[in-house]
Amino acid sequence: MAIKISELNTRAPEGIDKRHGKKELERMSSEIAAEVTKMYAGNKFNLLVVLQGMDSSGKDGVSRNVFSKVSPTMVSAYSFKKPTDLEFDHDFLWRVHWQSPARGTVRIFVRSHYEDILIQRVHGWIDEDRVNTRIAAINAYEKLLEKDNDTIIMKFFLNLSKDRQREKLIERIEVPRKNYKHNDGDWEERKHWEKYMDAYENALNKSEIPWIIVPSDQRWYRNYFVAKHVLEKLKSLNLEYPLLKVKPNISTDNV
Repeated sequence: MAIKISELNTRAPEGIDKRHGKKELERMSSEIAAEVTKMYAGNKFNLLVVLQGMDSSGKDGVSRNVFSKVSPTMVSAYSFKKPTDLEFDHDFLWRVHWQSPARGTVRIFVRSHYEDILIQRVHGWIDEDRVNTRIAAINAYEKLLEKDNDTIIMKFFLNLSKDRQREKLIERIEVPRKNYKHNDGDWEERKHWEKYMDAYENALNKSEIPWIIVPSDQRWYRNYFVAKHVLEKLKSLNLEYPLLKVKPNISTDNV
């Protein structure tokens, strides 16, 4: 069944308690750290977390809160911004491949390879044929990571309402400690909201790896929701610490 963004929730379901959600996030973030440590030790799987959403949907907040207790040696984030001249001279996935996660690690894409079928489609910089060609290439790239490098791919669409985005953009102007986040361009992009929703729906529905839709109007629930899904996925891998197959013949008595 096709995804229709206008029909998706942006807020927590009734009956979900904020205090309980925050407490659970604290617990789950510790468990996520423990599972990632086992993944790092085993050096077989790796995890790619893709965070996509409109400006101010909370991509940085998710990466900061969900993985807050994971060792920096095991997790890293990369934000895909406007391509450089060198990147523009190559195919659109050229800059993506070398940011892919290494075995045993977590890589977070704060924005991602999907930018090249979102903003470029919205502004008419590429036509629909090019969009479809790129979607096929994205599906092939993700399948390559899954099959060739045991990459677990989790793609989260942070579903923020238009009204809530306006509130958060205003916060960036009126709250001094958030001024650094303000960008005039965010207000310009907001004018294309409906086109962005069409572009996102196209990407969500043509993706071979399903997206996880995250209600994102409330920060606490957004973080709780993503953490819950990440932890469930990690636990499903049945990760264990590798054991020595043969005990070394070393005397430790006098060391």
